[in-house]
Amino acid sequence: MSQTVAPATARPTWAGRIRDYLAEMYPVLPRLVLAAILWFEIYFVLLLNYGVTDFRMGWQEVVGAWTVFAFLLTLRIADDFKDLDHDRRIFPHRPLASGRVTVRDLRILMAAVVVPTAVLNVAVMNNLLFFVVLFAYGVAFSLWFFAKAKIQPNLFLALVTHNPIMMVMNLYVISFGVIKYDLEPFTWVTFLLAWTMYFPSLIWEVARKIRSPGREDDYVTYSRIWGHRKAILFVLAVIWVDVATNLSLVYAVSRVAMVPLLANLAWITWTILHWLRDPEAFVIGPKVDRYTYGVEGLMVLAVATYLFVGYF
Repeated sequence: MSQTVAPATARPTWAGRIRDYLAEMYPVLPRLVLAAILWFEIYFVLLLNYGVTDFRMGWQEVVGAWTVFAFLLTLRIADDFKDLDHDRRIFPHRPLASGRVTVRDLRILMAAVVVPTAVLNVAVMNNLLFFVVLFAYGVAFSLWFFAKAKIQPNLFLALVTHNPIMMVMNLYVISFGVIKYDLEPFTWVTFLLAWTMYFPSLIWEVARKIRSPGREDDYVTYSRIWGHRKAILFVLAVIWVDVATNLSLVYAVSRVAMVPLLANLAWITWTILHWLRDPEAFVIGPKVDRYTYGVEGLMVLAVATYLFVGYF
């Protein structure tokens, strides 16, 4: 009696593996939108605080937004590379750790993104030095700043060496606007803008690694190192500093936007204090994420309202 042999399952092509990787780890369309929002938020807040309303938009702005997208993608890939051993133990389901995509696959993807991005920056951008610094920092980031043995086991040292990469990205955007519109580079506006666009990444990075005592496991968190109270109070302190840097910049764009900004601050402060009283009641990370999305959304809304309606 003959037996039916099931057809062999075809191994996904490189394009298929990369498509699946991006869908899971870096969804292209949402991240393109996010990159454009980050670029134009910094761009317009900078110009409006300098009183510039005659915007000279062109291909440079498109390349700049693409560069933010490409840079964040390379950071995603670099993170997968440097955390591979850790992910095989803690997150074996992730694409690289599970073998659904290979190191070679991701190296090809990185080259396919970085090379044209570099060519575009050389060809059309005015802040090439800042682009070089940005990607040089990214290379050092991916190599644990050549001190993996010291940095990898130390969560705080990893934070202070790796997280400032978002500040460098902010400076890339700010430098473009300053050069293009011939603005004074070292002012209170550029100082505040660099920091206020950096703080959300610091808040997110720490808050996502804070857990209540009853939810801790083998994953290394700031709450395990500092204690859950000190860790979340650190986040709350950064949130208050973040709002302080925001207020001056937002005021130059929209006075009305300051009201929901302060309401958002009051909500997250009350939520964190509630969590401190009963840390097992809910997970704090998503609440902090909601706060940061609210702040960034308000900044974007304030800028859009100014551009289409005017100052109010």
